[in-house]
Amino acid sequence: MNLQTEPAQSHTTDTYRPVDLSVVIPAYNEAENLPGLHAEVVDVCEAGGWSYEIIVVDDGSDDGTPAAVKALQPVTYIRLRRNFGQTSAMDCGIKHASGRYIVTMDGDGQNDPADIPALVKTLEEKEVDVVSGWRRNRRDGLRKRLASRAAARVRRVLINDGIHDSGCSLKIYRAECFRGISLFGEMHRFIPAVLKIKGFKIAELEVNHRPRRAGATKYTWKRGVKGLIDMVSVWFWHKYAVRPLHLLGGLGVLAILAGIIVSAVGIAFYIMNITLFRFFLPMLASFLLITGGQLFVFGLIADMLSRNYFQTSPDNAYSIAEVVRS
Repeated sequence: MNLQTEPAQSHTTDTYRPVDLSVVIPAYNEAENLPGLHAEVVDVCEAGGWSYEIIVVDDGSDDGTPAAVKALQPVTYIRLRRNFGQTSAMDCGIKHASGRYIVTMDGDGQNDPADIPALVKTLEEKEVDVVSGWRRNRRDGLRKRLASRAAARVRRVLINDGIHDSGCSLKIYRAECFRGISLFGEMHRFIPAVLKIKGFKIAELEVNHRPRRAGATKYTWKRGVKGLIDMVSVWFWHKYAVRPLHLLGGLGVLAILAGIIVSAVGIAFYIMNITLFRFFLPMLASFLLITGGQLFVFGLIADMLSRNYFQTSPDNAYSIAEVVRS
């Protein structure tokens, strides 16, 4: 086997030969599942007649994942220096992909590679930019299913991306979807929503969901909380990313108006010699006026930061230790 180790640095995909399909698999402690999953992906891609690459991003595994993946061929193995999280690993794999289409899937074997041809077909026939997998019949535990349903309801209220199962990692994208986009936090769940905000066309396809063959689930309540926070972030991004002054400035104006009203009431009480709330109303009016002014100033600052963000590229949230191609 001819292994080539590359320096741990970021690079553009322009240095690689373009392929039809890039399959990106973030993995953390999946040594038992990856060889079988890799073989399935190879069989599907060979049967489809596509030129392809398989990118496995090792998110700081401390089991036998490095040795297991390096024994595979063909594969691009990327090892992160520590566990940065699934979103960072997926972002890293996507940025190293050279395919016209990018397929993402979990490394635990629950996503079925046999669904890839249907994803490609749907992407092309419907002329969309993203096809998101929908695990209608999930093979997860009750706790995980209930948490996903609750998150789905909150997501429909906040961002309404039209996706039943945003948590399904099995998706296909056109490569241009990720130009200028960096993922962070638990944002991999909301990629379709982010892309829809930017005007890309989204479709959904029912996919097979298999029980985990080996290893333990990496989903915890902490990831659920982080996902909820990131959902709020996506909502804010959708509503106010390019106009934060409308939100903060609007709240500031409302607080100032409320302060003026309270001041007027306090003055009226003073003129009528009403001692009730003599000290409370001036304090409340001062608080509202000062808070309103601060919110408006914060809105101006946020507006300037937003403009600066859209003119610069954000740093990556991870550090690569090595890239091995075989």
